[in-house]
Amino acid sequence: MLRTLGRDEFSDDLIDSWVGNGAQVLVKRALSASVDIDKNIDSTFFEEALSIFLQYYKNNLCEATLPYKDVKETLELLHKNAYKLVIITNKPSAFIEPILTKLEMFHLFSFCLGGDSLEEKKPHPLPLIYACEKLNFSIEDALMIGDSKNDILAAKAANIESIGVSYGYNYGEDIRVYNPEVVVDNFIDILKVLH
Repeated sequence: MLRTLGRDEFSDDLIDSWVGNGAQVLVKRALSASVDIDKNIDSTFFEEALSIFLQYYKNNLCEATLPYKDVKETLELLHKNAYKLVIITNKPSAFIEPILTKLEMFHLFSFCLGGDSLEEKKPHPLPLIYACEKLNFSIEDALMIGDSKNDILAAKAANIESIGVSYGYNYGEDIRVYNPEVVVDNFIDILKVLH
């Protein structure tokens, strides 16, 4: 997107630190060259940039996307043991199914919510509360597993217990700062927590 617009490009590490609040925020951060968004970005220019980004993303889904170690195996075991699994991401919803299908994991989830599925997205509690209602689950029976502050903050706001994973997209911050009930360094350790 930046190359197409003739703007300065940035390292993957820096861009990784901007990920986690959905495509619109990521594009605004890229146009601002900072995690702090420039409030003076022209709205027409932003819409053009977002369109370029989303088209490129759509055409290049799963080019370098792989699940973290033990994620697929852990999710398969949870699914096999009758846990109801839901994806709640700030990623645009149109991209969720193609990515999960390519990774051979779509069948594991009861449903998926993207950042544009409801009026609010994480860290707002609405997506978590909606998921519980749709599955006819009480808040007490739900558990949020996430790698970012938005996941843990949404869980806290919804009064849902959470497990934080110590890796992933969390702006370079330690997930423990947000006080999930449990933190795991390996995804498969979630099974120990649940049994």
